[in-house]
Amino acid sequence: MSNWDCVIIGAGIVGLGTAYALKKRKPNWKIIILEKEDSICKHQSGHNSGVIHSGIYYKPGSLKADNCKSGYKLLLDFCKQHAIKHEICGKIIVANSEEEIVSLHKIQERGIANGLDGLRYLSEEEIQEREPCVRAKKALLVPQAGIVHYPEVGQKLAELLLKEGVEFAYSEEVKSVRQKNGLEVVGSKHIYTTKKLISCAGLYSDKILSNIHKNSAMIIPFRGEYFTLKEDKRSLVQHLIYPVPDPRFPFLGVHFTRRINGEIEAGPNAVLAFRREGYTKKDISVREFSEILFFPGFYKMAAKYWKTGMGEMWRSFSKASFTRALQTLVPAIQESDLVKGGSGVRAQAVDREGNLLDDFSFQQVAEGFFLLNAPSPAATSSLSIGEMICDKILSNHTV
Repeated sequence: MSNWDCVIIGAGIVGLGTAYALKKRKPNWKIIILEKEDSICKHQSGHNSGVIHSGIYYKPGSLKADNCKSGYKLLLDFCKQHAIKHEICGKIIVANSEEEIVSLHKIQERGIANGLDGLRYLSEEEIQEREPCVRAKKALLVPQAGIVHYPEVGQKLAELLLKEGVEFAYSEEVKSVRQKNGLEVVGSKHIYTTKKLISCAGLYSDKILSNIHKNSAMIIPFRGEYFTLKEDKRSLVQHLIYPVPDPRFPFLGVHFTRRINGEIEAGPNAVLAFRREGYTKKDISVREFSEILFFPGFYKMAAKYWKTGMGEMWRSFSKASFTRALQTLVPAIQESDLVKGGSGVRAQAVDREGNLLDDFSFQQVAEGFFLLNAPSPAATSSLSIGEMICDKILSNHTV
């Protein structure tokens, strides 16, 4: 049994960013981060495309919009201060139909409402100069978008936290949380009594919350699979190239991303994973998948999005179909140009009516703060989310 001022569950970039914000405000607090893996950033924080998001897509006034805007600045300042390699390379969003052009105008309007400067449509000559291989009827330039290696950001945060006395407990899986003399966190190795609890548990965020609060939403894991361009084909893509996303679906569609190491990624799709950490088709948990099947919101979600879901599933099994989706952006891409890349799993909260929660979502219970839904742009927003969480948990605190 050990006593703490604050226990944080999860050593992904949001958990680390929250600890960083909290330690600045409460330097004398005893803080420990519990992580079930043997190191930081093992899941969503280490399996993403490394994009620094501009905030163009998000509903003005939403938690995503507000935290992406402030988190963007905090992230860039942090990278500059600590010499973390990053690049603001910009991106283009490509429209190839009249329907997509209408949607693109709406995206531009959202971006302006969210405070983005410099958004503009490129002329045909400018498109060819920036991305010679792109096909586009219209292309919107978003100059604020960039790239970074988020595990490097996480590593620097962990290094700074250790210097400030924050402790880490690795290979410590949280088994339960209960209200007892404050809050008590039962881990696989130890029991922790704490005045404050913050859960940034990602793919298991709903499980942690369900210990002390009846939750109406469930995390449904969606695997995103990537291909990478062969080295001699990287010249086909210069920067970041995105399609106009389906406004009904909180995913951005298959796109091209230049990584900070020079690699070009193509993807991801979005397919149902058969376990929460299901990074391959063979990763199956009968128990976890059964829980999904018994959740009433799953069938309602499937009824709403079955057509989109079938297309995503087909692209998962058909490299040719995946290639055709990419060819709507860069026609010169051939199936032989692509090699199998990595994958990530997105923790997407779905309510009992089958709605995919579009905004960040959290629950406060007693002295605990439970982050429930924090998909993209959570990495970009991580330092701002940390500040927001501190505002919430310290608002009634007098110590």
